[in-house]
Amino acid sequence: MIRWTMLMLLSAASVYCLAATTADDKDKPAAKAEKAESSDPKSEDGDTKDGDKKEDEDKFTAKCPVSGEAAVKEQFTAYKEKEVYFCCDKCKAAFEAEPKKFEVKANHQLVQTRQFKQKKCPISGADFVKEQSAKVSNVTVRFCCEKCKGAVQSAKADEKLEMIFAEAKFKKAFVATKEKSEDGDAKDKPKAGKPKLEKPKADKAEAAPEK
Repeated sequence: MIRWTMLMLLSAASVYCLAATTADDKDKPAAKAEKAESSDPKSEDGDTKDGDKKEDEDKFTAKCPVSGEAAVKEQFTAYKEKEVYFCCDKCKAAFEAEPKKFEVKANHQLVQTRQFKQKKCPISGADFVKEQSAKVSNVTVRFCCEKCKGAVQSAKADEKLEMIFAEAKFKKAFVATKEKSEDGDAKDKPKAGKPKLEKPKADKAEAAPEK
């Protein structure tokens, strides 16, 4: 009798352990899913952080052409139908009084802020080659050949700016970028022409004129 009772107890214990093990296995996928969610680089509203990276890339960076300090968007003046930015109102006033004095650095800023883009080699005026490029004050400048590129690279910092962004060179090598319209199209808007006047059609129901 005692032996029978022990066997019953052992059987019951085995069933209980099996049930507990099965329950633990069921809970494991849920735990894995929870861990995967916590490691997902999404924000609380479900959006990824790619927007933050794009915002960093599009961050405004420009040097004041007067002081050389970091410029701000709030301080600007019109220049070549675009905008030049300054660090303070004092520098803005100095530029407006003598724009030609600061035109080299102002032209450089127009390219740095992507308001102008390169179309030709600034040294020769020929078509540039993408592979022949060099950084000049944080702006990528492309040249037509190794000779033009080497001439700029061997010059001092201020001389480099003069060689590329002086007014004559700037006009030869750079062109203003087109502003995007509200729908994102950067093409020029068609010119408004005069509307065509249609000849009035004769009314079929109108009676023939009397002779």
